[in-house]
Amino acid sequence: MDFSIDSIIFVLALLLIIGVLTAKFSNRLGLPALVFFVAVGMGLGSYVYFDNAKITQLFGILALIIIIFEGGIQTRWKDLRNVLVPAGVLATIGVLVTTVAAGFFAKFILDLSWLEGLLFGAIVGSTDAAAVFSVLGSKNIRKKLTSTLEAESGSNDPMALFLTVTLVELIQHPDANFFMLVLTFFWEMGFGLIMGLLIGKGAVWLINKIDFDSSGLYPVLTLGLAIFSYGMTTMLHASGLLAVYVTAVIIGNSPLTYRHTIIRFNEGFAWMMQILMFIMLGLLVFPEQLVSITWQGLLLAFLLMLVARPLGVFISMMFSKYSFKEKMFISWAGLRGAVPIVLATYPLMANLENDTLIFNVVFFVVLLSALLQGATISPLANKLKLEEGETKVKSHTLELVSIGKTNNELIELEIPAETPYAGIELKNIDLPTDTLITGVIRGERLITPRGDTILQGKDTLYILVSKKNRDTIQQLFEEKEPAT
Repeated sequence: MDFSIDSIIFVLALLLIIGVLTAKFSNRLGLPALVFFVAVGMGLGSYVYFDNAKITQLFGILALIIIIFEGGIQTRWKDLRNVLVPAGVLATIGVLVTTVAAGFFAKFILDLSWLEGLLFGAIVGSTDAAAVFSVLGSKNIRKKLTSTLEAESGSNDPMALFLTVTLVELIQHPDANFFMLVLTFFWEMGFGLIMGLLIGKGAVWLINKIDFDSSGLYPVLTLGLAIFSYGMTTMLHASGLLAVYVTAVIIGNSPLTYRHTIIRFNEGFAWMMQILMFIMLGLLVFPEQLVSITWQGLLLAFLLMLVARPLGVFISMMFSKYSFKEKMFISWAGLRGAVPIVLATYPLMANLENDTLIFNVVFFVVLLSALLQGATISPLANKLKLEEGETKVKSHTLELVSIGKTNNELIELEIPAETPYAGIELKNIDLPTDTLITGVIRGERLITPRGDTILQGKDTLYILVSKKNRDTIQQLFEEKEPAT
């Protein structure tokens, strides 16, 4: 069917609206939104023929950059640092074990060569943060587990990408130097981490120092820095996705001008990219081809969920201080999502012998994982008694929105539980000139501050401050002795 430009724009608008509405239904049904987005794409495929793997791969990588960046910028370092080792082991050794186990099964079930089987295992080896956390709803799983899953999901994509690209290279060039490929892995991970740290620090400095005429330019700059982090790092032959995640974590945990504007923009943009990406991936699949590999897809999906992923988790976390129940939950919560489907386009791009078969089976496995595991994550957490009640959502948020140049901003600052300022009246705190505490949040209450308002530990303060005094205020409430 031929479409005019106006028709394409209309269809795009319709897809976004449908995508947003289906996301609402996915939360009610406890399923990852990707299932509904992909279904929309597959339905549209009956009217639109699309099989361009190169465009899908390009758009998929851009979407992954934005999704990973959005996840990283909202990750709290104090939660992340306690799970860095187990998450790092899961993201490397765990992915490798899962790859080998899944590859072993794929070799015999799909009648592939050993390298092609391992390629399938590498493609489905990583988990998807967006898919995992979209099904948790209002449930508050133990923070240690959610932080572990978040850190693993944000950092295991580079390992899966490296294994996928390496195996495609070995299939095309069997005489490639394996030792050099191993060295390449350590270079990509190590330098990707360093680039993420450097770009993250530089990004925070730039965002806070630059003075735009409009506050709307700050989130655009942040988005540009995220894509720059990937592009610059990959040009130096290191892991761009890891660099993006590290950059995001640093930005998200640093004092930042127009923080809420930046976070809300990235959250909305990540949703839009996720909707369009999964619809496009759905377009790339032909339902009649999925029917022909039904039993292979079912068998491999169950082996991945019940054998390969648990093996990866239990072997890599053998010496960790996680209980058997917690490891079981982490094993089951390893949903597959966007990354495996995007990685499955690499064999298509390389024109490998069994590229279409691998892509279709990967697609089938991802859908079944999302449907089955996605619908049972919360019930499983409840069954294993790993829930901690309802998720606490901030009941208030404030931000100074500027429509022109201003030297002031409204910052949000949470006082530590053991703050020396507990029990001290606001009028007795020595604040810099032209600084005003405009709001105090305590639990569910928004308190209008007065001179005799007494601070308590874990209060959240909204402080109107000049940009030059932002760091001073930050340091003031971190001091062990109060400035009075």
